[in-house]
Amino acid sequence: MSLPNPAELIRQMAVDLRAHLQRRAIAEPRFIGIRTGGVWVAQALLAELGSDSPLGTLDVSFYRDDFSQNGLHPQVRPSELPFEIEGQHLVLVDDVLMSGRTIRAALNELFDYGRPASVTLVCLLDLDAGELPIRPNVVGATLSLQAHERVKLSGPAPLELERQDLASASAL
Repeated sequence: MSLPNPAELIRQMAVDLRAHLQRRAIAEPRFIGIRTGGVWVAQALLAELGSDSPLGTLDVSFYRDDFSQNGLHPQVRPSELPFEIEGQHLVLVDDVLMSGRTIRAALNELFDYGRPASVTLVCLLDLDAGELPIRPNVVGATLSLQAHERVKLSGPAPLELERQDLASASAL
């Protein structure tokens, strides 16, 4: 099975997001990308929407529930939110939704900054492997992978998806 083309997914996601925001009567959403892949997807999505809205970035490393087990990733950077969170309609963007734990961490961090009016979750891929009851409002594609497979997004331009086989990697 080949992976979908990210550029085609972004085009359809922009159409779907416009429709979602219009149904909800949200005129001025604030976009936030989860570092790193979610930021790339959010940038591509904003470009496809023709929007020059500021983009917030979240690094959820300190908010992850596996932080004490895995430690701190060496590339942790501070979150940057160039707008208020309180009362805003947020569009939270991530690249790959797997267990839902990254999104849970992102929501925890966002609520530390204030109480948004709403949060719309947008993901390039949903791997249909949820451990938490979290589903995107807008998704590019849903894939079912084997337990030993993962998908990695590289970017920022062009965005490319790569299937990785953890079983063959550990055999090396």
